[in-house]
Amino acid sequence: MITWEDFAKIELKAGTIIEVDDFPKAKKPAYKLKIDFGAFGIKQSSAQITDRYRKEELIGKQIIAVVNFSPKQIADFLSECLVLGVYDENKQVILLRPDQQVSNGQPIG
Repeated sequence: MITWEDFAKIELKAGTIIEVDDFPKAKKPAYKLKIDFGAFGIKQSSAQITDRYRKEELIGKQIIAVVNFSPKQIADFLSECLVLGVYDENKQVILLRPDQQVSNGQPIG
């Protein structure tokens, strides 16, 4: 079990995907994403979402991400945040996202 203080350390923010590229060097199929978090800046992330999402449909989509993890090296790519999703019964990721447009960088609470 974690405490409320532990949970409060996690920075969850809304952002908008502004760029999507293939990531052929990833061990599992993935995209390289660039995400705009407003005043918090633009961060990149690797996301294993190729089964459910095409690159062109991801541009402009708002997502929820953890933005205060240490960067993680994945092949030749440095992932700076963790895009959140729910695994369906087939282990495919369904992105978590606001159901209404919000400002980039808004905290999740």
